[in-house]
Amino acid sequence: MDLFNDTYSSTNLLPYDGTVNYFGTILHPNDSGLYLNHLLQQIQWENDRAIIFGKLITTKRKVAWYGSQEFEYTYSNITRKALPWTKQLLGLKQLVEAKTGEQFNSCLLNLYHNGEEGMAWHSDAEKDLKKHGAIASLSFGAARKFAFKHKVSKATISLVLEPGSLLVMKGTTQDYWLHRLPPSKRIAEPRINLTFRTIVSN
Repeated sequence: MDLFNDTYSSTNLLPYDGTVNYFGTILHPNDSGLYLNHLLQQIQWENDRAIIFGKLITTKRKVAWYGSQEFEYTYSNITRKALPWTKQLLGLKQLVEAKTGEQFNSCLLNLYHNGEEGMAWHSDAEKDLKKHGAIASLSFGAARKFAFKHKVSKATISLVLEPGSLLVMKGTTQDYWLHRLPPSKRIAEPRINLTFRTIVSN
């Protein structure tokens, strides 16, 4: 099933076993472009790293981790410590919270330099995350396809995330669904997405 890029809905996009709401574009195109330039230049980006089968892998994709405290967050067997919010990130967090009615204390940022960089099928189910908590994804830059696949039925759903758009995953979505950002050689522009999350301190 495909959800085309003119779909602006806050209804559940998943047929069962989870909740995904797509709010469409919540930022004016001019504001979205300004935020993209700011994020490209001012965020402390690092190449993403993962330990896979005992080997340290460094990706072209870059990441950054910000939060309300120096939260430690472990995924792909790498632990990262959160940097303090910038003024712009804090403002975007408050905007997303107002739109969704959710509260977040951290943000993982991803930078894809072009369409050849993507993300494989995975679920965000790390032990540091609030169980069944919301994850809000705010997109900037190139419009990119985003896909879901059910872990049992293998049913798939996809949509195009436009610049300035907001997608929220919550409830049991991570238990039953995988998601990915498929690569596309046709896209030459960068994309940044901000994934606002709630870390549970041990």
